[in-house]
Amino acid sequence: MAQIDGLPPLRAVIAEHGLSARKSLGQNFLLDLNLTAKIARQAGDLTGADILEIGPGPGGLTRGLLAEGARRVLAVEKDRRCLPALAAIADHYPGRLEILEADALDVDPATRLSPPVRVVANLPYNVGTELLIRWLTPPAWPPFWQSLTLMFQREVAERIVAPPGSRAYGRLSVLAQWRAEAAIVMDLPPGAFTPPPKVASAVVHLTALPEPRFAADGAVLARVTAAAFGQRRKMVRASLKPVLRDTVAALEALDIDPTARAETLGIDAFCRIARRIAETG
Repeated sequence: MAQIDGLPPLRAVIAEHGLSARKSLGQNFLLDLNLTAKIARQAGDLTGADILEIGPGPGGLTRGLLAEGARRVLAVEKDRRCLPALAAIADHYPGRLEILEADALDVDPATRLSPPVRVVANLPYNVGTELLIRWLTPPAWPPFWQSLTLMFQREVAERIVAPPGSRAYGRLSVLAQWRAEAAIVMDLPPGAFTPPPKVASAVVHLTALPEPRFAADGAVLARVTAAAFGQRRKMVRASLKPVLRDTVAALEALDIDPTARAETLGIDAFCRIARRIAETG
């Protein structure tokens, strides 16, 4: 396997530092540096951008991002065992890699990055969805990021890009497509990882829209979609009862069939519901 930067192969790095992947941290390492460079290229031209990477582990994707010309990478890593391996990468790319030992859920990356910012990450499975929802629902829009290039389990990736009426359509579909263009750009088999996960993975690329497709408060829309799809087998007159007053009358006033199920409603319908809640409490 060809090297991309003159640093040791990742298998050697993992062996040197004893970096066995930990299930408790949602870790699955990508060891093929040609593959990590290909993932980095899915984010577009990186030469003028700051990059946020979550969960770099031994630094395979980090090396791909830097080799592809990222202006600067902020790598947020919770597992301190990985820090020496990342420090060696920082030494190889002076001034271009900042390593932050922290839980990504506790970090405000916007204060540490300069626009334009792109997020590129092989997200730990146990926090990936929560981070995505946070990035999609900030109080102000446009967000701190220009694009998100993220690896998920294939099933999650399909939910992000699913259209209304499909089996995969759900909360992530609405929140992602409300404010961004979303597409699956790569598929990865379990064998690409160490240890191999039980499911296939995919890389999703999301580009922030200048404005949301429809007016709504992000936090309220998140509540609406959580309620609606949390009980997706129920009609919306039942699933939305905890968040929408006078549910049936309110839905009829919004020209939404109270007997419909959540997966049949478009993004505009969910935004109308969110606006109604924001107006009436």
